[in-house]
Amino acid sequence: MTGSTPPRKRRFHLRGADQGPSDGPHGARDDERGSPGKGASLEPAAGRGDRPSPAQQPAPVARRRAAVIREKAREGVRKGGSRARAGLSYLTDRIIEIAPRIPVRDLATLRGQFPGLGPEQLADKLVAGAANATSTVGAGIGAAAMLPVPPAMPTELAAEITGVAAIELKLIAELYEVYGVRPPGSLKDRSTAYLSSWSEERGIDVMKPSTIDTALGGRMKRQLRQQIMKRMVRNLPNLMPFMVGAAVGAVLNRRDTRKLAARIRADLRKIQVPWDALVGLPPLEPPARPLSMGDVAEGLGD
Repeated sequence: MTGSTPPRKRRFHLRGADQGPSDGPHGARDDERGSPGKGASLEPAAGRGDRPSPAQQPAPVARRRAAVIREKAREGVRKGGSRARAGLSYLTDRIIEIAPRIPVRDLATLRGQFPGLGPEQLADKLVAGAANATSTVGAGIGAAAMLPVPPAMPTELAAEITGVAAIELKLIAELYEVYGVRPPGSLKDRSTAYLSSWSEERGIDVMKPSTIDTALGGRMKRQLRQQIMKRMVRNLPNLMPFMVGAAVGAVLNRRDTRKLAARIRADLRKIQVPWDALVGLPPLEPPARPLSMGDVAEGLGD
């Protein structure tokens, strides 16, 4: 037949095939391309019992370990404080022990060694010599800190504090002689007065017994400990390496000694006794075991 489709181009449907209409473009049915509606969502369905997982609580072992660490830290702080107090007590007892052993020149000896000088000029000489001595001690400790392995820095610092204290106590005692206000009493009484003057950084009026703490009791030792602690804090920069500590130690010790002497001299001038009024002043008795000032430079060896 004219106009009919040739047999080779006719479409034959397989038996059982879907005879539904072919809607969609290119003759493809929509159900072959998937549902036109929304696909499945990846979000969790509403109403499910899903809940975020709870945060993990530390296990009992971890809690015990943390408690042990905290307790160890507290114990370390307690031990550190105990060691610091023990160190301060040791230094205090050491300075109290050496104070009566420090050789002190009386006024007659000083005037013989520095003839032609008045009280102020003689006091200037004494301050300059003490400042140079404490400067040398500070430089020596600073030089030790530059070693590759600093040898026992706490010990070196304690030796510096004790050596500087010995030099400054000698200076204070001789300043009392120069200004004619020697404390009354025995060698031990005078040493206690010098210790009190050093710890309080002031001159003591020997005519007022209430200003002299002659008993080495709790108050006196507390003042000494406070002064020693103050000096230790000041001297910490002396431990810096590369010779910086030596320079810093020399400067700080010289400055502190001069400052201490200036305060004590200002107080002693107010109660100064002229040399002419000191006729018949007895010489000072020497200590039983005088402390060599060379020992001071070497760490106060016995």
